[in-house]
Amino acid sequence: MHATDFIKQKDDAKTASMIVLYGNESHLKTSTLDGLCQTFLGSPIEESIGLTRFTGKETDFRTVRDEIQTVSMFTPSKLVVVENADEFVSANRPQLESFAANPVGKSKLVLEVKKWPGNTKLAKKIAKTGLAIECSELTGGRLSSWLVMQAKEEYEKHLTRDAAQLIMELAGTGMGLLDQELQKLTSYVGDREKIGAEDVRTLVGGWKAETTWTMINAARDGQTDLALNCLQKLMHAGEAPQKILGGMNYVFKKIALATELSRQGKPLPAALKEAGVFYKEIDDVERYLRRIRRPRAERILNRLAQADSDLKGRSQLPLQMQMEQLILWLSGATEV
Repeated sequence: MHATDFIKQKDDAKTASMIVLYGNESHLKTSTLDGLCQTFLGSPIEESIGLTRFTGKETDFRTVRDEIQTVSMFTPSKLVVVENADEFVSANRPQLESFAANPVGKSKLVLEVKKWPGNTKLAKKIAKTGLAIECSELTGGRLSSWLVMQAKEEYEKHLTRDAAQLIMELAGTGMGLLDQELQKLTSYVGDREKIGAEDVRTLVGGWKAETTWTMINAARDGQTDLALNCLQKLMHAGEAPQKILGGMNYVFKKIALATELSRQGKPLPAALKEAGVFYKEIDDVERYLRRIRRPRAERILNRLAQADSDLKGRSQLPLQMQMEQLILWLSGATEV
């Protein structure tokens, strides 16, 4: 079970003999542990009296077992967590296997590990009597869906799919950082229920994001000197070329989609709207497409894919030069 599914099915943990949180996404581990605290202890993680934590490298099985068996006068059950428990698991497999088969009272043992191979005797036992919750990173559509769900369930906001995609392009894929951006956006929009792409463009990414938009618009409008100057500022400030490309993908993939819709017979203004081009920029994008003409516009997706491949090592050119070539091509200034 993935952590994003467990959040909707917390009651599944009530009958588990032991619970394992595995993977590298710390934000998911924290939010899942918070859900366990609310399920077993009746309070969020920061208020849970019955929550005890141990560090795997600094404890032994006897200490953990004694803590689980100790009766508390403040709470009828405990949640005992062993953090960074990979070495702890390796050193105590027989004891953990026995514990999984014979759990103690109402208290629960939670193991937080990086890796959890499913072919071990312990993992197979947990699959039958306990619960293993995957806390791995999400990507692509799954991450976008999580953002939309998180905005709705945690912050009572409607995050548009377009806005979710843009946050990912600007802030990366770390779920903790993405959640922080959602918190900021929630405060920014105030009483408004909807968080749109324009809100994200305004708030997320700081001056680097604003410089990226200026660069993209300049390339679109044929202002190559300005576009290249913005690129130089971003590169000098240490902005990763892949992240800059992410912003360009966000804009120019919509233009490429509109080109395809237009090729299929849809009027260009309607195609641009359907493709998700920001309504205030439709006239500018329409002028751009008429300037670079259809043959180049139909190659935009291929050129973006080539740039991505080049940045990943296919090209031996310096990274800034690769980005400069892409800007010049998108602006219509060169065939390279």
